[in-house]
Amino acid sequence: MIKLGWFFLVAFIASAVLTGMLRRYALANSLMDIPNDRSSHEIPTPRGGGLAIVIVFLAGLWVLSEMGLVVQKAMWAVFGAGVWVAAVGFLDDHGHIPARWRLLAHFIGAAWGLYWLGGAPPVAIFGYTITPGWIGQILGLFYLVWLLNLYNFMDGIDGIAGIEAISVCLGAVLLYLTGSEAAGIYALPVLLVMAAAGFLLWNFPPARIFMGDAGSGFLGIVLGLFSIQAAWSAPQYFWSWLILLGVFIVDATLTLFRRWLRGEKVYQAHRSHAYQFASRHYGAHKPVTLAVAAINIVWLIPIALWVGSGGLDGLIGVVLAFCPLLLLAIRFNAGGRETA
Repeated sequence: MIKLGWFFLVAFIASAVLTGMLRRYALANSLMDIPNDRSSHEIPTPRGGGLAIVIVFLAGLWVLSEMGLVVQKAMWAVFGAGVWVAAVGFLDDHGHIPARWRLLAHFIGAAWGLYWLGGAPPVAIFGYTITPGWIGQILGLFYLVWLLNLYNFMDGIDGIAGIEAISVCLGAVLLYLTGSEAAGIYALPVLLVMAAAGFLLWNFPPARIFMGDAGSGFLGIVLGLFSIQAAWSAPQYFWSWLILLGVFIVDATLTLFRRWLRGEKVYQAHRSHAYQFASRHYGAHKPVTLAVAAINIVWLIPIALWVGSGGLDGLIGVVLAFCPLLLLAIRFNAGGRETA
């Protein structure tokens, strides 16, 4: 256990150092995010720092696998899908890949991960365990691709994507360690916490480097695969993961739905998410980023633990957790027309 603690500390330091190196590289090669009317920042900022999370996590994943703390199927699921999605994001960061080809690549990565994890897991609803058929497998693919893309959509202000990954994974660790079914899979979310925390040292408001598509897409697919892995250990854990990811799911889904209803191109850059309206309302990114952390810690993690312990049905828990988030998203006009 002591050796594992040192391993996680090294991952944190490595991520922080590597992010700093990527920042210098971006500055030297003019890899800058230039503000425009769709941006939530005002000064040119280096991008691509999320690659540090990718490199450190994947290297740590291999080490944990060699230590016997990650089963081979889970290792190949996360490694293969993670590398593929990060590579697509990296190429998009350095040039441009048409949306249809990005989406196809995302489905390929999701299919790889789902295959190695054994497909979509059983789902517990009102005390009954439902085993998904082929329709369930298709829904599982769309679920992973949606999480991947919503994480990209939600990475629009300083620190929010890193804070989300850290607080969600800390909630998952508590979920696993307080239950008997999945206690053995806590190492992967801890590793992701440390990798994201090292990056966050540079990305916390005011950000000195942005994550980029390579990092945000990677986090989305990995967190999605974590949720499926957990559900294979205990079906109710899938609902717990949905609850933990509630802030991003509600904001991104409502925003996309409202823009789609207006006939807008949902894949085009915009700044009409609730968190973006909120950051303009308060005139800063930090209050919104910290509010996301507070919501996760004070509201979503306790409900996720309640569902994970079997004390509350998962579907009821999701409704309970999401209702205030939906009201908050409506309050900040998620998906509304941009007026500023």
